Amino acid sequence: MAHTEAPTKKMTYEEFLAWCDEDTWAEWVDGEVVMVSPASLPHQEIKRLLVAILQAYVEQRDLGEVLDAPFQMRLVELQRGREPDVLFIAKEHLDRLTETYLDGPADLVIEIVSPESRPRDRGEKYYEYEAAGVREYWLIDPDRQHAEFYRLNVQKRYDLILPDAQDIYRSEVIPGFWLKVGWLWQRPLPRLLDVLKELKLI
Repeated sequence: MAHTEAPTKKMTYEEFLAWCDEDTWAEWVDGEVVMVSPASLPHQEIKRLLVAILQAYVEQRDLGEVLDAPFQMRLVELQRGREPDVLFIAKEHLDRLTETYLDGPADLVIEIVSPESRPRDRGEKYYEYEAAGVREYWLIDPDRQHAEFYRLNVQKRYDLILPDAQDIYRSEVIPGFWLKVGWLWQRPLPRLLDVLKELKLI
């Protein structure tokens, strides 16, 4: 049964996991529970498309694991338990994956921005993911039809990586994977089979 209100007392991460069921949208920040608003339909549609094409690509090449919310990513040193919209964990880091959460940074995190989450996704989470070593961070804003792609440089700071002249972003973390950014703003969204054909996955 989903919880609708955050507890008033501080919790350990283990207590938070025991309290937070799969129907509750919440994150753990410095021992406190932060409730997260339910997602909109455009948010869910974009997430579903991204998860489907990433899963197909990653599975075909045996590159790791793709997961989506609700699934926790624990950043121990920062005292954070975040619930990104989409996570990619590279094969060499699958030892971070437990039954109930990812114990450490994902290699790629995607957050699909809502008006309520915009300050958090562009502020707190940006700096947390950078500090924790999330190698790529994608910010997808359906309302503004705008996407930003960040990649850790050798100084462990995020660089903004722009799509190319054909509006294509090429991932470094998922070798060979590319995304046509305009797909995300189409209404209705492109059919999955058409995208997979364009990516030469079928």
